[in-house]
Amino acid sequence: MFKIFAFLLIGLFVAMLFVNVYFRAKVLKTYKRLVQNRVEFGAVHLFNRKKMEEEVLPKYPNMRQDILDFSNHMQYSIKMASVLIALITLFGAVLMYFR
Repeated sequence: MFKIFAFLLIGLFVAMLFVNVYFRAKVLKTYKRLVQNRVEFGAVHLFNRKKMEEEVLPKYPNMRQDILDFSNHMQYSIKMASVLIALITLFGAVLMYFR
């Protein structure tokens, strides 16, 4: 049982590393285009779609898709990282219990 949880824990760490590298590449590529076009918005806009549509998208209509892609990638990567961290913590606690 200990070995199964240890392998699951290692697999989750590898998954977290993969998710981090994959989304970092996607986010940085989109972020680079936004910076080159001098698109500016705050963190509140990333997590509040209504504010994004009211305040940012009208100012940069030609960058709409990049802004939405960046926002979606950031939200998804945060959700995935949160789930993986919770699973790693859970399996780590189980491993400590069985040890």
